[in-house]
Amino acid sequence: MLNKIISTKDNLQVLHEDNHIIVINKRVGDIVQGDKTGDEPLSDVVKAYLKEKYNKPGEVFLGVVHRLDRPTTGIVVFAKTSKALTRLNETFKNRETQKTYWAIVKNQPPKETDTLVHFLKRNPKNNTSKAHSKEVPDSKKASLTYKIIKKLDNYFVLEIDLHTGRHHQIRAQLQAIGCPIKGDLKYGFDRSNPDGGIHLHARKLVLTHPVTKESLSFTAPTPNDVIWNTLS
Repeated sequence: MLNKIISTKDNLQVLHEDNHIIVINKRVGDIVQGDKTGDEPLSDVVKAYLKEKYNKPGEVFLGVVHRLDRPTTGIVVFAKTSKALTRLNETFKNRETQKTYWAIVKNQPPKETDTLVHFLKRNPKNNTSKAHSKEVPDSKKASLTYKIIKKLDNYFVLEIDLHTGRHHQIRAQLQAIGCPIKGDLKYGFDRSNPDGGIHLHARKLVLTHPVTKESLSFTAPTPNDVIWNTLS
């Protein structure tokens, strides 16, 4: 993987921080929570950042609320207190958030804007999900709305609003309409990106603060690369 910059406590992209939550702009290759790779997860990086920033002795509490796929970039929220974690878990579980993604695809979608409904079946062996047009055993209903927001020379930029939060949902559903995401070999794109990532970015998140109850809206700048930079 060339040109890949992993987040560290010294280069962390903090979008928002208060006493209860911290919101990070995740880079390509950052893994949100530890897994079998043994690579340092973003959660540990944020803990190290907080420990140093506040000169905290001992362990720092940090709760993982939700995840983004490793090759995806954008907004990730962590809880700094157990009270915030409990409430945020409920918020995400009950889908009381608005999540907006940007994706770059090579093929033009069938419509300028559309709502896609599929039934996703997960394959744990190769860690993929397949989108079916009709319900199949062990599948889960998945729904999103997309619209084309920009046409580039060779690509189309889609804005996607998620209605459900399924495993690899956007990746699988866009593949199902013949529009795999740039760099996403796992879901049908023909070549990988130099940094090993895919052009899928968690652009915006709207939620209610777990303690103050105010409505918060976060927007994550896109990664610094040739194609994303055409949008700025």
